[in-house]
Amino acid sequence: MQQGRPYEGPRQDDTPVKLYRSDHRVTIAAPFPGLEPQDIQVHVTREGEVVLEGRLRGAFKGDKEVILDEWNPGPYYRRLSLDTPVDGEMANVTYENGVLTVSLPVSDEMKAAEVRPERVSRVQGRRYGNAGNPAGDEA
Repeated sequence: MQQGRPYEGPRQDDTPVKLYRSDHRVTIAAPFPGLEPQDIQVHVTREGEVVLEGRLRGAFKGDKEVILDEWNPGPYYRRLSLDTPVDGEMANVTYENGVLTVSLPVSDEMKAAEVRPERVSRVQGRRYGNAGNPAGDEA
């Protein structure tokens, strides 16, 4: 059996995303499998960027020989430039089934924030900056 080279993690901006926009929200979804909520950070900058980060989980521990090492749970990283101003302070962030979802209310100006999902269980996290429509928006 041929041994593979150790997985070195994703290159900068390798984490794939889905980006959606409606009249009231910008939503980003990205796969972050194998992490716990405390390993995840979302940065919204005044310059209109959103940075998704997932820290590398602990390395394999044990007395077994690793034969093939092509995947690690992290690190994950993605930097996106938005053309729509959003309110980072009011972000909803969920982490479920290995998928990070960030929902940002559209705003008159970019509002910077650093947020992370709060631990609900070992593999689930949520942070609700707003529920439903942002204040003042009509359905």
